[in-house]
Amino acid sequence: MSFVLMCCAGGTILGALAGDPDPVRTGTAADEQPAPAIAATAQPAPGESTADSVGGEPAPAESTGPSDTTLSPTSAPSPVVQKRTVVEKKPVRHGSRTVKDSSMAEGKRVVRTRGVDGVRTLTYQVTVIDGVQTEKELLDSAVTRKPVTEVVAEGTKPASRCDPNYTPCVPIASDVDCAGGSGDGPAYVTGPVKVIGADIYDLDRDNDGYGCD
Repeated sequence: MSFVLMCCAGGTILGALAGDPDPVRTGTAADEQPAPAIAATAQPAPGESTADSVGGEPAPAESTGPSDTTLSPTSAPSPVVQKRTVVEKKPVRHGSRTVKDSSMAEGKRVVRTRGVDGVRTLTYQVTVIDGVQTEKELLDSAVTRKPVTEVVAEGTKPASRCDPNYTPCVPIASDVDCAGGSGDGPAYVTGPVKVIGADIYDLDRDNDGYGCD
């Protein structure tokens, strides 16, 4: 059984089933050489690497410049700044004053008013950065307790030159005799004098309480 096919080149190809000779190409189509096969190269999808035409290994990626993975330097933490109010107390030294007292024996000294130190209060503003004091500013200074001046009395009364065993005054000496008598002194007294203590100079010879009478 024979059939006729229309070729795209415009000729006819005659063929036979089993037992028929091979069909013969007629016309210009039989004279044409078959076109060489062209292998299509698949284009890589976006994001995929291309394969090497020989080994099938992916081609190395081209360098596009400095690495984008460079880390930025870590910024230092901000310093901790604190401001505090500090109060300090300092002593204020008391003064001293001396007064003359004629009722006291010359050379004697007595404290009449005891001195007391005062107190000065100082207020500061202190700046502390990261636990370290960097500034100290004085805000106020005031005497919160006044000092008390010490008063010392100094005697001006001349020391007594009279023996306390007699009155009126009998001079103090190694020996005292009645004036106009036979005694040889070195000191003399004109009587009468009253003996109010011990008759150390033996002026009261008759023991009536009076000497040189």
